[in-house]
Amino acid sequence: MIRNYFENTSRIIQLKNTFYLVIILAGLIACGPVVKHSESNPANLALASKGDKPFANIPDKRDVTIYQVNMRTFSEEGDFKGVTKRLDSIHVLGANVIYLMPHYALGKIKSVNSPYCIRDYKTVNEEFGNLDDLRDLVRSAHDRNMAVTIDWVANHTSYDHLWTHDPSWYLNDASGKIISPPNMGWNDVAQLNFQNKDMRLAMIDAMKYWVEAVNIDGFRCDYADGPPVDFWKQALDTLYAMPGRNLLMLAEGSRAANFSAGFHYNFGFRFFGNLKAIFERGRPVSSIDSMNRLEYAGANEMHRIVRYITNHDVNGSDGTPQELFGNMRGAVAAFVVAAYMKGVPMIYNGQEVGTPYRLVFPFTSANIDWSLNSGLTSEYKKLIAFRNESAAIRRGELFSFGTSDVCAFTKKTAGEEVLVFVNMRNQRQQMNLPASLQKTSWTNGVNNTKLTIADNYVLEPYEYLILKRSL
Repeated sequence: MIRNYFENTSRIIQLKNTFYLVIILAGLIACGPVVKHSESNPANLALASKGDKPFANIPDKRDVTIYQVNMRTFSEEGDFKGVTKRLDSIHVLGANVIYLMPHYALGKIKSVNSPYCIRDYKTVNEEFGNLDDLRDLVRSAHDRNMAVTIDWVANHTSYDHLWTHDPSWYLNDASGKIISPPNMGWNDVAQLNFQNKDMRLAMIDAMKYWVEAVNIDGFRCDYADGPPVDFWKQALDTLYAMPGRNLLMLAEGSRAANFSAGFHYNFGFRFFGNLKAIFERGRPVSSIDSMNRLEYAGANEMHRIVRYITNHDVNGSDGTPQELFGNMRGAVAAFVVAAYMKGVPMIYNGQEVGTPYRLVFPFTSANIDWSLNSGLTSEYKKLIAFRNESAAIRRGELFSFGTSDVCAFTKKTAGEEVLVFVNMRNQRQQMNLPASLQKTSWTNGVNNTKLTIADNYVLEPYEYLILKRSL
């Protein structure tokens, strides 16, 4: 009914009957949300978001556990509905923030079928469904007390994006031709010009659109170190000023200035690279301490680094967690360090079942086999549940005393202390305790058994131990 109204607007105007027009408009408002939108055909955002209140239960920035969804591999359907059907599995895993990879209309010129090659920032890729399907996914996640963030690709667009009609919105070569991001090898996309004020405002307007029209709770900003810091400050200041919103902003970048621009999170690229070197090349485990200092430069007590053992990029280019970290047990050991030591964890879909093949991005047609390794899934649930329950792990003060082979640390708050050992080698290791921890009594954080540690503890290959006590 709504769509028919807009298609016949010109005919109504020709009637020049104000009385009937007022009646029709009144009826239109009562009909419900507009479900189509593109930059070339703007929708009424007040109608599009009618009935959707901002999600009230956004987690504290320090308490986030992120679950990354690649729609193409997540379900047999490969679309929004396929994700919605499996939201319960994400919820029971313990995640409280879902991160959806790009869902926008894709470019066709120079395309390699990458969802990061966007033709229109305000439309939905029909491959994944329609706007109502996305809106239903977000509502269903909110019903399960999970926030939803979406991928935002601010640095570049496709070569047939709606904006390319004005080359001044892009970087140009000497002949005035639009170019790809310099020295990146991303030949399917066109580099935007952040000196152009109109382009910046259009970008920010498009970001606001998804908050208002679909009620999303924030953005994971792709290649956030590409656009200048002052653009992100402008964009985030505008987004944070939206009434009633408590948005989560993730920078897929390592620039310390991202924090001062307003981002809550940077990505742990250097942590991941160091983690690989520990397992693949025998780098000392104690090197993690320097990564903690480096990645948290410029951060305050509310900022966090997003840490992971796999994601859509490295899964295809580097290997599965089992390939990178020795075997399945090594991958779990790596996850414990990533999730517990100093950061917020991000889980890539299929990680929790130990998917044994690479989800090669963006060309894969392979779907995740959710029937695999139910025992591993249960282990992930327990690890995430303990993190969700432990204020010390999420917010406590870190004291690290690891060795060349074992990651060892305590996390402490006013009422709780947690002690973590992780053997990051495929050989048995003996861990000697500091004097302050010798002959102390603890409770196992995973199975609740009691344990008193003398002056050392022997760890089997890739074994971890998580202990807690009240203070």
